[in-house]
Amino acid sequence: MKIMKTEKKQLIYLAAASHSGSTMTAMLLGAHPDLCSVGELKAVHLGDKDSYLCSCKTLVGECSFWQGVSEKMAKRGQDFCISDARTDIRTGATPYIRRLLKPLVRSPLMELIRDSLLTLSPTWRKQLPQLQKRNADYISAIAEQAGADAVVDSSKIGIRLKYLLKNKDLDIKVIWVVRDGRGVSLAYKNPSEYADAKDPTLRGGGAGKTQEHGRGVETGAHEWIRCNQETQAVLATMDKNKWIKVHYEDICNHTEKTLDEIFKFIGVDPNKKRLDFKAVEHHVVGNGMRLDDSDVIKLDDRWKIELSETDLKCFYNIAGEYHKKLGYDA
Repeated sequence: MKIMKTEKKQLIYLAAASHSGSTMTAMLLGAHPDLCSVGELKAVHLGDKDSYLCSCKTLVGECSFWQGVSEKMAKRGQDFCISDARTDIRTGATPYIRRLLKPLVRSPLMELIRDSLLTLSPTWRKQLPQLQKRNADYISAIAEQAGADAVVDSSKIGIRLKYLLKNKDLDIKVIWVVRDGRGVSLAYKNPSEYADAKDPTLRGGGAGKTQEHGRGVETGAHEWIRCNQETQAVLATMDKNKWIKVHYEDICNHTEKTLDEIFKFIGVDPNKKRLDFKAVEHHVVGNGMRLDDSDVIKLDDRWKIELSETDLKCFYNIAGEYHKKLGYDA
């Protein structure tokens, strides 16, 4: 089975709350010969380009893959460097635009109001078409460089997805990755320990220090709800055949079955899946686990031991009801 060839660029978007396993999922998908994943295409938090490593363990500025992408972008009239991708929806935004883009995606009425206010900005009217073209060119350049039919974007956030769905040059399918909110909250409590490379010297993309600071279980619970609800708001605007919901726990515990379902949804041959996904050449930026050598797929449920009774009570008070709605028991 092959992805249908169309003039539009094929994009597989992973929508999720932070620390929901999107990097591992993206790398599992990117190990398929017809797909390519380079992590988050919005690429806004790479850190110091002189120390930031591609997942191939080469500095991003010296990586031949990224040099090739830059060359292919140049052929499309785009000045591009992965350390300054300028593909985020907020690229070049004025304070007015930033204020309007800050709220998460909500009801159709609220989004109509947002879009109406944004169109009052001459800067937005000029930059949005440029950003849409840059993203489409970027996806096309990555696919060409990798020799892939489709590109996986693990940017996760709903506001980016909302505007990508309006891009006339893209054909998008969405995988909504849901993880137990308690695991997400633990990562928010201590991201260096639970959401970065296992080797401390490789954390922060190679700088040896995690960029994200701990913000606590309370923040994690709120963000977990907000991000998943935002994803639901965007998915409500889409054809039901264009998206699928997948649990991180199923990816870990029932890997082959879950991957088969995902690949059938995407439209590629499930028999070409690779469970030894780290043995495949990747050029991923983003979460530190991309730099780990092990390709053992194991459920991370350390929250069962590491979260205190006080932590759990805090989480349930905030997210308990929604947690059950997404299929998790207390």
